[in-house]
Amino acid sequence: MRDALGDLELGTRVWVAVSGGPDSLALAAAVAFVARKQGLFAGAIIVDHGLQPDSAVVAERAAHEVRRAGIHTVFVEKVTVGRAGGMEAAARDARYAALEARIDAEGGLAPLLLTGHTMDDQAETVLLALARGSGARALSGIPARRGRIVRPFLNVRRKDTLAACQALELDPWHDPTNYTEDGPRRSALRTKVMPSLVEVLGPGVVSGLARSAALLQADADELDRQARSAMGGSASTVRSDEWRCDMLAALPDAIRTRMLKMLAENRGAAPMTATHVAALDSLVTAWKGQGAISLPGGYEARREYGRLVISHPDAPNTEERPA
Repeated sequence: MRDALGDLELGTRVWVAVSGGPDSLALAAAVAFVARKQGLFAGAIIVDHGLQPDSAVVAERAAHEVRRAGIHTVFVEKVTVGRAGGMEAAARDARYAALEARIDAEGGLAPLLLTGHTMDDQAETVLLALARGSGARALSGIPARRGRIVRPFLNVRRKDTLAACQALELDPWHDPTNYTEDGPRRSALRTKVMPSLVEVLGPGVVSGLARSAALLQADADELDRQARSAMGGSASTVRSDEWRCDMLAALPDAIRTRMLKMLAENRGAAPMTATHVAALDSLVTAWKGQGAISLPGGYEARREYGRLVISHPDAPNTEERPA
C-alpha cells in the first residue's frame, strides 16, 4: 500500500470501493493506516446493488466494519441494475458509475479509487478469457492501474486478506453467490475449476496465471502503442475515409486488427468482440464483394471504392465519395 500511495501529495483523497468482503475490508484497513501516516484523506464508498433481499443490511454492516477498520468517511450508494450485457456486466457498470459519480461530487486533489482485486481474481479472469478464446488484451487480465482506478492487491492472495481481517478482528461479509456451484460463472470457476487446477498442477498455478497476465499486459500495451503510432496519433481524430484497404492490409495482423478496433470504437461503436474485429478485418483482407457488417451500438462497416467506411445508418452522411 505504501508503494501504491507513496507519491501522492499531502491531502490527496483516496477512496476505497468496499463490498464488505475480506478483500475490500483488508484494503480499507491498509489504506486507513497508510493515509494517516502520509497525510492523505481516506474515504470509502459502498454500492448497494439491491439484487438481494437484505442488500441494505449488508451495506450498513459493511459501513460499520469500514469505520472499525479506520475509515470514518463512508458513503452508501444505492443503484438500479439494468440487464444490458447480462447481470454481472450490468452490475459492474452500475457500480463503477456510482463510484465515479460520488468521487466527482466530493472533488479534491486528483482523487484515486482503490479496489480490492487480488491475485486469485486475476487468475480467474485469465482463465475466463482463455475459455472465451480472447486475445492478448483480455488475457492480460485486470490492470494494476487504469486512469484513477488502482488495484494494489493484485500480488496478494485472497487467503492473506482473510488472515488480515482475522488479525484485525474485522468481520467480513461472505457473499453466498461467490461460493455456490450454481451461481455466476465466476463462482463455479472459483468453487470447482480452480481447486481442481491446484490439485493437479500445484499451488503455484494461481501465481503462474497472474504472472502470465503481467507479461501479456506489457506486450498488449506495446502493440496498442504501435497501433496508435501507425494511425498517426489518436484514432478519434481520424476520418474513416483516410484508410485505404490496401494500406491497412499491408500492416502486420496484430497492428491492423488493433487499429480497426480503435477506429470503430472511436467512431462510436460499442466495445468490439473478437468476432466483430475478425468480420471487420475480412472487409480489408478478404473482400469478395460482401456487403456491410453490423457492429455493436448500431454501427456498420462497409467497403467502398477500396476504402473502409464505418458509420451509423441514422447519422447524416458527410463523407465525400470519389467522383
